[in-house]
Amino acid sequence: MQQLPTFQLNDRTALVTGAGRGLGVGIAHGMAQAGAEVVLVARTAAEIEAVAADINAAGGRARSIVLDVTDDTAVARVFAGLPALDILVNNAGTNIPQNFVDFESAALDRLLQLNVRAAFLVAQAAVQRMLTDDDRAERGGAVVNITSQLGRVAMRGRSVYTMTKHAVEGLTKAMAIELAEKNIRVNSVGPTWIDTPMTRPALADPVLRKDVIDSIPMGHLARVEDVVGAVVFLASPAAGMITGASLVVDGGWTAR
Repeated sequence: MQQLPTFQLNDRTALVTGAGRGLGVGIAHGMAQAGAEVVLVARTAAEIEAVAADINAAGGRARSIVLDVTDDTAVARVFAGLPALDILVNNAGTNIPQNFVDFESAALDRLLQLNVRAAFLVAQAAVQRMLTDDDRAERGGAVVNITSQLGRVAMRGRSVYTMTKHAVEGLTKAMAIELAEKNIRVNSVGPTWIDTPMTRPALADPVLRKDVIDSIPMGHLARVEDVVGAVVFLASPAAGMITGASLVVDGGWTAR
């Protein structure tokens, strides 16, 4: 009888950026529940320490590292110093909604710096660390870039965010091609709207909230756990032949 591929991440080390709040917290818990040792990265020590404590109290394994992913030197130092790394979940990012014609250059620079430049440099440092292991070609590795449904489509008032997520979707494909021979798989997960600290201010507008939900054929916002399931799957051996793919968790939004 053919054996079902495992979704477990036992004996794997997974690093999650932006792990102190919102989706990052859920991803960190999901990685731990699947058996991985989790390294939580964010700028605010209290947030990631609390998440790590929750994971450890539940029987998982987690530790925290304070890191600003836009600090090139710090990123290189942290990743080079990791004793092991098998999985990167490249989750840190932000959004500054403004109309295209009024978009401020400072906001443009901030989104490009965090959503694109930092995402690239974090992925690069993670892969460089993975490749230092002699058994990497056999052991494999996985990178999951968190993008958005706006990496495929567009939405009024979010031109720069849309641009940055399209960029990371392109990066995902390019990385997948270059790293396939090293047995490092690279995929992306593109969520629709989720009720998180980042989206909550926008969703407080009843007109926008109705428009968003009306645009999702399933008729409701995504839950954090919906996205976590997709991330754990792509990081796991069950997705062993999947690379360069973009998995949207959007309730049908982009199928319209």
